Amino acid sequence: MNHREVRKVFLVHWIMAGILGLVLWVIPGRFLQALGWAPIDPILSRLLGAALLALGWASFLGWRAKAGACTGALIQMELVYTVLGAVAVLRHLLVAHWPWMVWLLFVVLAGWAVAWAWCALWGMRRQGDAPTSA
Repeated sequence: MNHREVRKVFLVHWIMAGILGLVLWVIPGRFLQALGWAPIDPILSRLLGAALLALGWASFLGWRAKAGACTGALIQMELVYTVLGAVAVLRHLLVAHWPWMVWLLFVVLAGWAVAWAWCALWGMRRQGDAPTSA
């Protein structure tokens, strides 16, 4: 994976997170009800929308950045968010029956986690960095 491919990952994530974040921030009730998601907490839904907009903004900055310019920290942030999100959703999927959209949410988060892990590993290999322990 080269810098151009990492930029593509940032670009796709910026678009997806931006659209979903904006919809959840502006019209969470109508959007989630259309998907059959109930009950809806409009405050937490809007906070999730704000978080997705912030992650989308970070991806926009990563897309615009030159190779190696702070993109490592952005990739790690995106990776941590998607891994924690996927694990959180998976925990619920394993203990109860959930509609298809929750499975789709898990697949999307897990897919992004894999994409960001790939970008992170490529960045470490490119820079010759080895993971360090505290």
